[in-house]
Amino acid sequence: MTYPPVPAADAIADHFAAALGAARRDDTPYRHWMLDDVLPEALCTAILVLPIVPPALGRTDGTRNSYNDRRCFITPAMRRDFPACAALTAALQRPDVAALLGQTLAIPAAGSFLRMEYMQDTDGAWLEPHRDIPEKLFSMVIYLCTGPEATGWGTDIYDADKRWVGRSEARFDSAVIFVPGPATWHGFEQRPILGVRRLMEINYVRADWRDRAQLADPEHPIRIA
Repeated sequence: MTYPPVPAADAIADHFAAALGAARRDDTPYRHWMLDDVLPEALCTAILVLPIVPPALGRTDGTRNSYNDRRCFITPAMRRDFPACAALTAALQRPDVAALLGQTLAIPAAGSFLRMEYMQDTDGAWLEPHRDIPEKLFSMVIYLCTGPEATGWGTDIYDADKRWVGRSEARFDSAVIFVPGPATWHGFEQRPILGVRRLMEINYVRADWRDRAQLADPEHPIRIA
C-alpha cells in the first residue's frame, strides 16, 4: 500500500479550479488573488511527508539564488519517484486549468512551462524585498505551514517605494497569486521560525526559461482548452 493515498490528477485539478474560481482579488498595493482550500487535504499530507530534509543554510544574503544547489524543484525525477509530484504536475498542466489561470490572471498561458519549488525554511531564513522576474507569467505561493505560530509566517508586502505595508496570513492550504510587475515588491522579514516553514511556489514560465532543470515537465509545454 502506498501511504499516504494521493488523489487523482483530475480530482486535484477540479479542487484547484474551484478554489481559483472563488478567489478574492485585491488591487492594493498591487493586484493579487487570495485563495482558500487550494489543494485536497490528502495531497497536502502527501507533500508534507516527502522524504526531503530541509536544507541547512546558515547565514544567507536574503536571496534564494545564493543556495540554488540546495533548492528542491519538482523535476521529472521527482515525478517518477513520488506520486504526489506526478499528480500535481498533471493537474496544473491540464488544458482547462491552464485556460482558467490564463483568463483569471490575463496571462498568455499557452506554450509556457510549469515550474514548482518545494520550500522548507527554518529559523534564520529571510528574503529581502524583491520583484519576480517577468519570465514568470504568474507566481503562486501555497502555504503548507503547521504549528502554533505558523499563520505569522506569511509573505511580507511592500509598496512601490519598498515600504512595508502588510503581511499575508499563512493559513494552511491557502495561497496568494500575483502577476510579476514593476511594483510587485515582496519578501520575508526575518522572524523566529519554530519548526519548518513549508510552502510551494508555483509558476508558469515563458518558453525561453533558461534553467530547464527547474521545470516539472520540460518536454511538454502548457496547452489550453
